Amino acid sequence: MSELSTALHDLAGADPAAADELLALMHRVHLRRGGVLFSQGDPGASMYVVAEGSLKVTRSASQDRPTMLAVLGPGDVLGEMSLLDASDRDATVTAVAPTTLLELSRSRFDEEIGRRPDLVRALLSHLARRLRASNDTIADLVFADVPARVARMVLKLGERFGVPAEDGALVVEHRLTQSELAQLVGSARETVNKALARFASEGLIDVQQRVITIRDAERLRAFAS
Repeated sequence: MSELSTALHDLAGADPAAADELLALMHRVHLRRGGVLFSQGDPGASMYVVAEGSLKVTRSASQDRPTMLAVLGPGDVLGEMSLLDASDRDATVTAVAPTTLLELSRSRFDEEIGRRPDLVRALLSHLARRLRASNDTIADLVFADVPARVARMVLKLGERFGVPAEDGALVVEHRLTQSELAQLVGSARETVNKALARFASEGLIDVQQRVITIRDAERLRAFAS
């Protein structure tokens, strides 16, 4: 099952027929690299599921430079809170590669609530999983040292965007700048670069511009734990 299919089945309560019905309610949105899906402060009126491509989620506080909160790929869900309330978007989402998404508007969702209350229960279950994942991220920032956080970031990027190579390595074309990688880890760019250089010197990874090749995932997981 593809990541997109898995996401739709999760939202539809693991019911294949319901997933097909949900898909019929959605329409495709295409973004070029650099295209903005929505900006912080925009009215929230739709939920999206990533079909292909990748996006970055950034947030600004007053006049500060935007900070990157997450990288999203196929199967990821975003903007789902807009189905439950009318609050403005709390972050900006930008495509870092050509991206296709499936959009479900709040108006269409509201039409289905009476007929399909299981969609609401499935959405609440999804939000609970998102909250647990957020708690895990906070715990990482509080308790894990920078090398461990960097190792976890590399492994997560590998799970989301990695492509197996013939020699058994995993090539991760993440398309992020060094500063953006540091923001994901919650540390200074220099500190993150030192951790990446350490992993490279020990043969765990190769680092090129916007590409990381994972050579030894098991040892990298040891650092992550």
